[in-house]
Amino acid sequence: MNRTFGLITALLVLSYTGRIDVCQAQQTTSTATVKDAKKIDQATLNSILEKNSQHFKLGKVADYIPELGKANAQSIALSVVNNDGTLVSAGDIHQKFTIQSISKIIALMIAVQENGEKAVFEKMGYFGTDKPFNHFGNLETMGKPLNPMMNAGAILTTALIKGNAEEPFAKILKMIRFITNNEQIDYSHAVYNSERETGHRNRGMFYIMRNNGLIDGEGEEKLNNYFKQCSIEITVEDLAKIGYFFANHCVRYDGNKQFQDPNLSQLIQSQMLIAGMYEFSGEYARTVGLPSKSGVGGGIAVSVPRYMGIGAFSPALDQHGNSLAGYHMILDLVNAKHLSLFD
Repeated sequence: MNRTFGLITALLVLSYTGRIDVCQAQQTTSTATVKDAKKIDQATLNSILEKNSQHFKLGKVADYIPELGKANAQSIALSVVNNDGTLVSAGDIHQKFTIQSISKIIALMIAVQENGEKAVFEKMGYFGTDKPFNHFGNLETMGKPLNPMMNAGAILTTALIKGNAEEPFAKILKMIRFITNNEQIDYSHAVYNSERETGHRNRGMFYIMRNNGLIDGEGEEKLNNYFKQCSIEITVEDLAKIGYFFANHCVRYDGNKQFQDPNLSQLIQSQMLIAGMYEFSGEYARTVGLPSKSGVGGGIAVSVPRYMGIGAFSPALDQHGNSLAGYHMILDLVNAKHLSLFD
């Protein structure tokens, strides 16, 4: 009897163990299959870029900052950092352009690291908006910026980074160099001077917030740091690396975990999703469905959470200030590989 019971027990254990192994194997295979299915190859990028290369004709290069008006509207590039850290790119991949508003997600990261999320968002909201990026929002009524992605909130975010004179800007530049693993990145003096000389609307926001007690200090050093961060020059591959960084809990594309922080990554991506494309963010969430941040220099950085980063570049903009060809390339890529969060 005991011998029979022991034999039955052994068979049950072996059967159960076998089922665990099969389930684990199936789960591992399933995860690997999903990752492989999402992986982007060179042929896919080439095809998408070629298909969208003429969209620039329907857009307009930003000229409210005179230096930006000199950009070649026909320039176009697309880049992806896959889940395994491999980089695939097509088009004008060596063309430098200014990061502009995409720098806002880096400034927000540093401001939250130094002050904590609660202290930062006591001075601004988490809200989306139906207003353009340079709208005063509710500054004149509620006294606080709507979110850190619009210019008012971004100016305040940079002002919250600790340090004197150019130290906050230096921190932003250093972080961008780290994320991209590119120590050659610097800012354009010509674009910076152009922004500083013509940025009177941003200047108005700055002084309203100072009047409301949100920004302290004298002079315009804190505002100049914002102008300077927008003037940092990058390439489309740098953008893809930035997208990858926030998609993967602030881990760099080569596996460097120095700044790993899932909670901070979630905060940044949530703001990208609801406000990263300004008043187009709602429609963009419906069509693309991924955390993204655009800049009037023609770049868009995209995070595919837990998977990859995408960078798109084309300086001809739509009426919202977002790259026209960049949007269509991202949309085609998302549809081809089922990358949307809601897919």
